[in-house]
Order: sequence, then C-alpha cells, then structure tokens
Amino acid sequence: MFEASAHFRITALVLTWLLYFVLHTALASLRLKRWVAREHPHWMPAYRLGYNVLALLLLIPPLVLTYQERGPWLWQWTGLGFWIANGIAALAVVGLIWSLRWYDGAEFLGLRQWRNHVTAVEDQERLHLSPLHRYVRHPWYSLGLVIIWTRDMDLPFLTSALMVTLYLFVGSRIEERKLIQYHGDVYRRYRKMVAGLIPSPRRFLSRKQAQRLFSETTGEPSDIR
Repeated sequence: MFEASAHFRITALVLTWLLYFVLHTALASLRLKRWVAREHPHWMPAYRLGYNVLALLLLIPPLVLTYQERGPWLWQWTGLGFWIANGIAALAVVGLIWSLRWYDGAEFLGLRQWRNHVTAVEDQERLHLSPLHRYVRHPWYSLGLVIIWTRDMDLPFLTSALMVTLYLFVGSRIEERKLIQYHGDVYRRYRKMVAGLIPSPRRFLSRKQAQRLFSETTGEPSDIR
C-alpha cells in the first residue's frame, strides 16, 4: 500500500510539474503575447503582473506534493557537511539579493507596465547585465540550482529537483530565442562569449567587455564592476 501510494505521489508530482512548465512557457511565449497585444491590447498593461501572480499560484500544487510528507531520506547533510551545504546556499541567496540592484524590479514584476498602461510586448523584455552575467548568461537560474541541490533529499524532493533542473536548462534556451529576437547580434555575441548555467574558465567577459556590451545594447553608461 505504501509503495503504491508513493508511486502515485511521484507520478502526480511529475505530471504537475510538466503542466506547470507547459503553462509557464506558453504564457511567456512571444506568440501569445503578440496575439494578446493585437486582439486584446487593453489586457497588456496587466499581462506581466498577472503572469507573475499566476506563476506563483501554479507553484502551490507541486510544492504541496513535494513537502506534504518528508522522508525516507536519500541523503541528509550532517556535521560539517550541513554547514558547508547551507553556507553555500546562503551565499547563493546573498548573490540573488545583491544582483537585484541591476534589475528594474517594477518592470520585472509588471508594476511599471500596469501603472504606465504599457501595451507593447517589447517593452517588457530588456537585456539586463549584472556582474554575475560576466560568468553565466542566467545567474538567477544558476544560483537557484545551487540552492536546490544543497538541500536534504527524499524521493519527492529529488524528483522536483530533477524536474526543475531540466526545465531551467530547456527554459533558458527558449528564453534566449526571445532575447535574440529583441537584441539580435549583440546577444548572439554575448551567448558565444559566456557560459549558460555552469561557469566555465574559458567563457566569461572581462569588465571592459561587459561594460562595452551593456552600453552597446542600451546606449547608457554601465555601472558593471
């Protein structure tokens, strides 16, 4: 009975994550955004804000399935490993918070589009370069993976970790197709020069290269250090 219940839970977890990923990707697609902008332009100012709210609400089912009952454990960090794993995770959280200064929070959340009645799709996608972007193209995804994989693991959490990791790798490629459409050759050159999610000693930008790239795409002086 326990094995059947566990099997059902894992199957439901995988399917719930897949549904989340499909909906998340579809709602973020340029095709849907442009259709909404064309057919229902009065919806566009609230699109990004609604997208973020819905993304959070849709996370509830897979997270409930992941955390409703913990164990038996596949592995747990104990002793020195506990402090190392959680110290690395804490540094990743600090990195996320620190990087926020290079983002327009109001635009990211959708508040600016809502307040200013923005209906253009392109205004919701800007090329942001923080110092972390010198080393990976998707630093938030990379830091998120660090946080996920430094947790204690039971089978449901491992399943969620694998699903989210897969989606971040696939989703980052889908996202880059949009960025190429918006920023063209600038982003193509950036993609060739910098690693995706895992830093590489052979693929990173010097400070001057990052500053030049930022200024080229925005027309503004860069404060990247």
